[in-house]
Amino acid sequence: MHNKPIALVTGASSGFGMHASVALAKSGFHVVASMRDPSKREQLIQLASAHLVLERVEILALDVTRPDEIDHAVSDIVDRHGRIDMLLNNAGYACGGFVEEVASEEWRRQFEVNVFGLIDVTRAVLPYMRQRKHGRIINVSSISGRFGFPGLAPYCASKHAVEGFSESLRLEMLPFGIHVVLIEPGSYRTSIWEKSIAQVRQHPHSAYQQQMQKMLAMVENIQTEAPAPDEVIAAIVHAATSERPRFRYPVGRGVRLTIAAKQWLPWKWIERIVARKMS
Repeated sequence: MHNKPIALVTGASSGFGMHASVALAKSGFHVVASMRDPSKREQLIQLASAHLVLERVEILALDVTRPDEIDHAVSDIVDRHGRIDMLLNNAGYACGGFVEEVASEEWRRQFEVNVFGLIDVTRAVLPYMRQRKHGRIINVSSISGRFGFPGLAPYCASKHAVEGFSESLRLEMLPFGIHVVLIEPGSYRTSIWEKSIAQVRQHPHSAYQQQMQKMLAMVENIQTEAPAPDEVIAAIVHAATSERPRFRYPVGRGVRLTIAAKQWLPWKWIERIVARKMS
């Protein structure tokens, strides 16, 4: 068993999950970095080694869409370490496409990973945290959980679900000393957008072809122009280590402005702004 606090991170093979695993280890956690495919662990191992924290990071195979794997993984961690102090629900991906053209199985897969996977991992750790009256659950949402962007409806809908789930869970868990936190990043240079582009199926005679090309160009621009995710990782570490973390951490260029615009501007104005960007 470790004297260090134990953190379970999902989706740790790349992006926010990988960088957060190393940053949390540097901040004093023993990190169980889980990923669906452990053969993709090499980048995490190299990063942890470069920061001299490899001994504080262990890698675990975990597919968040498999409840049996979740229960086994959580039980194993508690058996070996005695507890789980912090859960970072990061596993997820972005399904792009216009509503009419996204197949039902793609909608379901988006929710299986981004929503039900997150819920199932959370439910698995809650009894252990509740019994100790101590714990922290950090859910990686997105600005897409506060604003529905065209061409990303499945992803936006899944992140809106994460927001509502987290609000309810936060209020349910406060009496038990468990803090629930939302991280709401804007656009950052991570593999989620590269994978999103790769899975988009463009129909040759689509009525949405012009809008889709514009959306894909914006996503490709993120890959070259968006900053590295340092701000997001700093927010995750603050949420994990602060005695009284905030509920929401909106992070990134234009994120607070977008949230404020939706709250205060007439919806007709927002429609015009979006239409201008998509034209």
